[in-house]
Amino acid sequence: MSWQDPETKEKFRRLDQVLDIYGRDSEQLIRVLQQAQEIFGYLPEEVQAYISHKMDIPVSTVNGVVTFYALFSTQPRGKYNINVCLGTACYVQGAQQIYDGLREQLGIKEGDTTPDMLFTVRSSRCVGACGLAPVVTVNEEVHGKLSPRDVAKLIKKYQKKQAAGEKHEDQELAGPGTYQAPSPAGS
Repeated sequence: MSWQDPETKEKFRRLDQVLDIYGRDSEQLIRVLQQAQEIFGYLPEEVQAYISHKMDIPVSTVNGVVTFYALFSTQPRGKYNINVCLGTACYVQGAQQIYDGLREQLGIKEGDTTPDMLFTVRSSRCVGACGLAPVVTVNEEVHGKLSPRDVAKLIKKYQKKQAAGEKHEDQELAGPGTYQAPSPAGS
């Protein structure tokens, strides 16, 4: 991270605005870290040290929070963060095969990011959507009732979004094993 880079300077300026809102209130550390991660995309050591200094909190405390909570990352993540639920309900419905298929098709290991910074694949324990098992989340989107056959479609969906500049966000996966939420009544 180059401190002289104009983009990095702008990110730290935005972080300063966040820090101005929360001040040195250590009880707001998680909120500050969440917003810092939104700004930087992840929480490298330099950002953690900066927050530590500005909030007058030991860097070990900041790092302890960052490494304790799974929502924080100390490594750059892809634009699309894919989490495969490996909780009991999802696991018995074939989530491991979906997880293995995603990593195999993208050519990456657990927690890795594709070289083009498009995808990061991780596993999680439970996303609380057991009725949709097996469940995969991509950023904030939930995909349920998937099968290993859906892996290639899922990857293609987000590659198309990227290619189209994400203008077609309403496109859904189609095919067996794909969960599509019912339309609200009266629509």
